[in-house]
Amino acid sequence: MAEHKYQPISHDHTAFMERALRRKGFRRAYDALDEDYSLIREMLVARLRAGLTQEQVAAAMGTTKSVVSRLEAVGRHSPSLNTLTRYAKAVGCQVVIRLIPTTDRTAQRRTDPPAR
Repeated sequence: MAEHKYQPISHDHTAFMERALRRKGFRRAYDALDEDYSLIREMLVARLRAGLTQEQVAAAMGTTKSVVSRLEAVGRHSPSLNTLTRYAKAVGCQVVIRLIPTTDRTAQRRTDPPAR
């Protein structure tokens, strides 16, 4: 059996993004995932700050590593508030949710309740 040597493939993220942003519809799709990526970044930072592996978080949550892996992957699934709370507790954090008004007045008018 032939031995395979590990040869990492270099990746230039800046060049990749420049090419990708030229593709039709990419910018809209990429921007639509901004909130998902922000949440995942926060989760990863919290886990790393706690010095925990996915296996350790899974054990603290009473679940499996594959569940934690899915939680930390964008676009695969939207976790419930209960699941986010369990993850946060496992990494020594708490979940805080805020509704922040947008600056788009049109969106506000559409959602304002009718006057009586």
